[in-house]
Amino acid sequence: MNGFPWSAFATGLAWAAAAALAVMLVTFAVAVRLGVHRIVDVAWGIGFTAVALTTLAASAGHGDPVRRLLATGLTAAWGLRLAVHIARRGRGHGEDPRYEAMLAKAPGNRNVYALRMVYLLQGALVWLVSLPVQAAQYVPGRPSLLAWAGVALWAVGVGFEAVGDAQLARFRADPAQRGRIMDRGLWAWTRHPNYFGDFCVWWGLFLLVCDAPAAAAATLVSPVVMSLLLTRGSGKRLLERHMADWPGYAEYRARTSGFFPRPPKRAAGRGRR
Repeated sequence: MNGFPWSAFATGLAWAAAAALAVMLVTFAVAVRLGVHRIVDVAWGIGFTAVALTTLAASAGHGDPVRRLLATGLTAAWGLRLAVHIARRGRGHGEDPRYEAMLAKAPGNRNVYALRMVYLLQGALVWLVSLPVQAAQYVPGRPSLLAWAGVALWAVGVGFEAVGDAQLARFRADPAQRGRIMDRGLWAWTRHPNYFGDFCVWWGLFLLVCDAPAAAAATLVSPVVMSLLLTRGSGKRLLERHMADWPGYAEYRARTSGFFPRPPKRAAGRGRR
C-alpha cells in the first residue's frame, strides 16, 4: 500500500473550502432577495454534497475507487435527503425564530451580520466537519472491515434520521395531536433521533479514513466537533432550552434518553404543550 498523498490532499482542501464558500455565498444572495435567512439550513446538506463532489474531482488519480465512491455517495445521499426534508418542512413559513432573535441584536446592517455570523461560519463548519470525507478520497487500498463497519454505522444513522423525521411529520400533521409532546416510535427511545442519526453518520464516515491511521488522526477533530455541536452546541441543548417550559416535557425528559437510544423508563404518556 502506498503512503497517503499529503500534498494532493492539501490541494484538495483548498478546492473543498472554495466549494463550501460558493454554496454559502449563493445561498446568502438568494436569502437577501427573499428576505428570509432560514434557507441557510437547506444549504447545510447541499454544502457537504458540493464538498464531496468537488473533492472527488480534485482527487482524480488518487485513492481506491470503491472508497472514493462510498465517501462521495454516502455524503451526497445524506446531505440531499436532509436538504429536501428541511426545504419541505420550512415551505410557507417565515423567518426561523432563531435567526430572527439573532438578527434583532445585530449591530449595524442585518444582512452583513448574517453573512459573517451565519453563512461564513456554517461554510467553515461544513469544510471542517467534512475533513474525513475529503481524506477518504485519497486513502489507498481496498476498504477494510472497519471501513465497511463505517458504512453500516452510516446506514443506522440515516435510518434514525429518516424514520424519526417521518414519524414527527405524521404526528404534527394529525390535528388530534395538536398541543401534545411527540413521545412515540423512535421518540420514545431518544428525545433526539435525528441528532443521534447525525452522530452515527459522521462517525461512520470517519471510519472510512481509519485504514490510513495518520489521516484518521488528522481528521478526528471533525466527528468530535460534530458530536459537540449536536449535544452541546446548536442542536440538543438549544432545542431543549426552548422546550423546557412546555407542559408535559419534564415528564417526557424524565423517562426518555437524552441522546443514545434506550427503552423508556416507563410507558410513554402524553403531555400537552
